[in-house]
Amino acid sequence: MSGVSTRNIRAYRERGLLDPPRRVGRSALYDDYHLSQLNTISQLLRKGYNSAHIAEFFTSMREGEDLADILGLQRAVLGPESDHPDRVALKIDPDSPEARKLVSHGLAEMVGRKVMLIDVDAAEVLARSSDHLLYVRALLRFIEAAETSVDELAKAFVDSLVDLYKAEVGAAYLPKPEEMGRLRQVVADYRLLGERVMAARFDQAVRRLMANSASDHTAGILLTGAWERRTG
Repeated sequence: MSGVSTRNIRAYRERGLLDPPRRVGRSALYDDYHLSQLNTISQLLRKGYNSAHIAEFFTSMREGEDLADILGLQRAVLGPESDHPDRVALKIDPDSPEARKLVSHGLAEMVGRKVMLIDVDAAEVLARSSDHLLYVRALLRFIEAAETSVDELAKAFVDSLVDLYKAEVGAAYLPKPEEMGRLRQVVADYRLLGERVMAARFDQAVRRLMANSASDHTAGILLTGAWERRTG
């Protein structure tokens, strides 16, 4: 519902941004308050705030500090442009087609004359790369090729979710307030199930295509990352 990945939610919890969920047995239950927190975190990240500053905001709010005092942190929050530990300032021309496409796809935003990557997972990968442009071009090629397919996949998921809802409560039934928690959990569980199944299917398809399009030796390197010394 928030559009935030499970991995990032876990990271937000570990960094003190997100309040702990309610525990019922081995289950972690999040409610509308957590959803509101996630939406706020996402908005602040898009505006250039980093996780340390956002955590400071939330800590101040939890401790009951006056709003004026919290807003007084703004100078420290804005800080220098380079103070974005959760992001990567891409080493690409801000006027390049690649930069414009990243922004149009919602993957990056301009901060002054820097192209700042928004997605935390992508930023982590690019932080290890010496040639950002090479990775960005490959990423954009994949995104643009998959755009139509992703829309169709999302529509199929939503349609199947609607069918699941109708099977649970009926097509015309209006849930009672006390039933909303259970229904939200159904949606969350089904979304997680869909994500895991599609990730596994995608991995299988990639491995199959790599094996079919490359030599055994090259495919082994691409699929496992292992460079086996061959002797003969």
